[in-house]
Amino acid sequence: MDNSLIDVYRSTDYRVRLAQGGWVSIQVDAALPVSLHPLIEDRCWAFITAWNPDSQAQPRAQNRVAQQALLTALRKLPRTICIRPGLGVGDAWRETSLFVVGPNLADIDELAQQFQQNAYVHGLGNGYARLRLGSDRPPHGQAG
Repeated sequence: MDNSLIDVYRSTDYRVRLAQGGWVSIQVDAALPVSLHPLIEDRCWAFITAWNPDSQAQPRAQNRVAQQALLTALRKLPRTICIRPGLGVGDAWRETSLFVVGPNLADIDELAQQFQQNAYVHGLGNGYARLRLGSDRPPHGQAG
C-alpha cells in the first residue's frame, strides 16, 4: 500500500447517520464529534465498509452483497451494541459504510481481513479517531 493511498484514507470524510436525523463527520486524528459521545460512552467503535476490496472498484451489486454480509457478521459479534449507517466520502468517490459500537480491534481486524479492506477508522470512547491499516506497516497497523 503506497503513501498516496494512505493519504486518501486520512483525508476521507467518514459520515455517520444520526438516529435523530442528519449526519456527523469523523475525521482521522481528530476528536470524536460530541453528538456521538452518548452512543459511545467508554466503548470501542469502528467505521468500516466491505465496498471495493483492496481499494479496487467493484460493481455496485457486488458491493451491496458484500456490505450486507459485513452487516450480518457485525450483528453476530457478541460485543456489538449499536450499528449506524455510514458513508465514506472522498474527492471523487463514496462508499457505503457502517459505524459499529462495541467490537474490539481483534474483532474488526478479522472482519477487515475477511472483506479485504486495506484500512478502517476506529477509536475508544470519546478519544481521537485513528486509521488502522490492514498491512504490515508499524506500529501494529496503526497509521499516524
